[in-house]
Amino acid sequence: MKNTIITLAGLISLASFSTFSHADDFKKDVAENGVYVGANYGYLKVDGEDDFDDDNDVLQGLVGYRFNNYIALEGSYIDFGSYGNNLSSAETDGYTAGLKVTLPIADRVELYAKGGQLWYSTDYDVVGFSGNKDDEGVFAGAGAAFKVTDRFLINAEYTWYDAEINLDNVSNGSDTETDFKQASIGVEYRF
Repeated sequence: MKNTIITLAGLISLASFSTFSHADDFKKDVAENGVYVGANYGYLKVDGEDDFDDDNDVLQGLVGYRFNNYIALEGSYIDFGSYGNNLSSAETDGYTAGLKVTLPIADRVELYAKGGQLWYSTDYDVVGFSGNKDDEGVFAGAGAAFKVTDRFLINAEYTWYDAEINLDNVSNGSDTETDFKQASIGVEYRF
């Protein structure tokens, strides 16, 4: 009887250890793939062939899905803020959808690159002529992320957005090439 109890205790211990081991694997898998959310705050340089050149703050909220350690789809909302001067000013916000490629380089450090499509809306006022224009462009970016925990990360990122601001009511609807250059820091939480 004593041997049976010792054998049962050993089997229960082995089963418990195996269950905890698999639970850790499950937790790790959840952190490596699945949904994540994040936010970025940073500096925006508006650089173009127009009077809208300016520096500004930028806010970004994002949501994504990681397929594995290396590939994710990511979407975001970005408030590029207001920029310009007293004679010509604009305000732009937009949405992005893109592919994010991650390269883990250490246990707690990842490098990443991303790129995709930008859809944006610009409200502008140039010498009393105002309007709104919706358009689309492309974006590309790169950054580094540090894992505070397996699920919570802090990142630093640089992103370039190609925008073409169309001024329908001014200068016969001229197009101006404008680049938004964003340097930001942010956080990410993986579910």
